[in-house]
Amino acid sequence: MYALTYDGTTARVDPEYPTPKPASGEALVQVLLAGICSTDLEILRGYAGFSGVLGHEFIGVVVTCIDQPDLVGQRVAGEINIGCGECAFCVRGIREHCLRRQVVGIRARDGVFAQFVALPIANLHVVPENVPDESAVFTEPLAAALRVLEQVDIQPADRIAVIGAGRLGQLVARSLAGAGAELVAVGRQMTSRNLTLLRSAGIATAARGSLPHGWADVVVDCTGSPAGFADALDLVRSQGTIVLKSTYHSAAEVDMSRVVVDEIQVIGSRCGPFDAALEALASGQVDPRPLIEATYPLAQGLEALDYAARSGVLKVLLQP
Repeated sequence: MYALTYDGTTARVDPEYPTPKPASGEALVQVLLAGICSTDLEILRGYAGFSGVLGHEFIGVVVTCIDQPDLVGQRVAGEINIGCGECAFCVRGIREHCLRRQVVGIRARDGVFAQFVALPIANLHVVPENVPDESAVFTEPLAAALRVLEQVDIQPADRIAVIGAGRLGQLVARSLAGAGAELVAVGRQMTSRNLTLLRSAGIATAARGSLPHGWADVVVDCTGSPAGFADALDLVRSQGTIVLKSTYHSAAEVDMSRVVVDEIQVIGSRCGPFDAALEALASGQVDPRPLIEATYPLAQGLEALDYAARSGVLKVLLQP
C-alpha cells in the first residue's frame, strides 16, 4: 500500500509499505481522508522521536473486523491512544495516560497517512450518516478542542482568550463560542486571514498585545510556540487559568515566579471526547469545512506537508 513515512530524518512516500494485519480485537480500516496537523509537522522537526507512518486525524471505512463483523462497511473515526489494558491508568479507564501507551502516528504505532490502518475496535467511533467526510476528518482535533470544556468550569461572567488562530485555535474558539462567556480569539494582526475567518463565524478577535494585561479569566494557548505561554501569562488575571494546548519540539522559558505569586492555575490539555465531537458535527454546532485549504492525493504527500508548513495555512487533507 501507499504510505507517507518518516524514519527520524526524512519523510517519503513508500508505494510498497506493508498493509497492516489487524490483531485480535482490531479492525482494518481503509482511510478515506486524513488531516495534517501541527503535531505532524513538529514530528518532522524532532518532536516525540517518532518513526513510522505519520498522521492521526482521519475518517475511514471498516473493511475487515473478525470480532465485530457488523462494523464492516461503517464509516469510523478513531481515538489515537492505545493502552496496555493492565496499568493503573488503563484499569481506571484512562488509556490516554497509559504508562505504556501507543499513540497513532506519534508514539510506537503506525499512523493514518496510508491507504489502510489497523486499530482496536474500542478506539473506533461510528460516524453519523449526516456528517460528510470533509467534516468527519476533524473529529480528533475537535475532540481535543472540546476537552477544554471538560477541564475548566466556564461561567457566563468569565472572559476567555484563545491565543493562536491556526488549525487548533480555530476549533477551540468555535467550541467555546457556545459556552456563554465573553470570548476573544487573539492572533498576530487584525487583518490576518485567519482572524477574518473567525470573525465570519461570529467570534470576536483581537491583535496580539491589544488586550489589557490580566484581561482574561481563562486563556487557552493554541499558538504552537514556546512564546505562547508568556503571552498567556500577560493576558490571564491573578488566580486565573491557563490551558496549554500547544506541543512543540523546542523548550519554553517560563516565568514560574509569576505563576506562583499570581496563583495561576496551569492545565495541560490533550485528547478529548469523540462522542461530543461527533455530536457537535452532526448537529451543525461546529462546521470545520471552511478551514480546509487543500486536498492532496497521498502520492503527493511531501508536497502536502510542505504546503501545510507554510505560515497561516490551516487544514490540508490527504486522500489515500
